[in-house]
Order: sequence, then structure tokens, then C-alpha cells
Amino acid sequence: MSKVKLPVPPPVQQYARCVDATRRPADHIGDWPESGCVYPIQMRRNARTGQPQVHVLGFYAEQPYGAFAPHRFEPVAQVWLN
Repeated sequence: MSKVKLPVPPPVQQYARCVDATRRPADHIGDWPESGCVYPIQMRRNARTGQPQVHVLGFYAEQPYGAFAPHRFEPVAQVWLN
């Protein structure tokens, strides 16, 4: 049996409020958050740069990519799932 432990994300659901919905890129195709609204999110690192990004769960985004900068959101709640 292997003793290698794979990284497993903790069983939590995070929620964040959009605080900055300005400067939508002209070439953005897909959903865009509204200021003041709370969204279920997932924080992920960019594969190329390693910088954290916010992914809004349930949002559709085709171009350029469905991730937002962390300064656009503030954490509101973190619910542990079991």
C-alpha cells in the first residue's frame, strides 16, 4: 500500500460578497457578478502564475476565463460539509 497522500480540499463551501464589479473586460463572454450580491465560490490557484483566483460556482464564462481577481470579493461565510 502506498503512503503517498494526495492533496484533498477541505469539505467546506465558501461564500463571498462582490465588492467590485467595475471594469468588465470588453471581450468577456459570460456571467459577471453584481456588487453587493453573495455568491458561492471556490478559491483556486492559477496554473500558470500561482496567484489565487475566485471561481463563482454556477457562473458560465466562455472568454477569456471564468475566474475573478480576489480583490473583487470579500469572504462572508464558510460552511463545513459533513
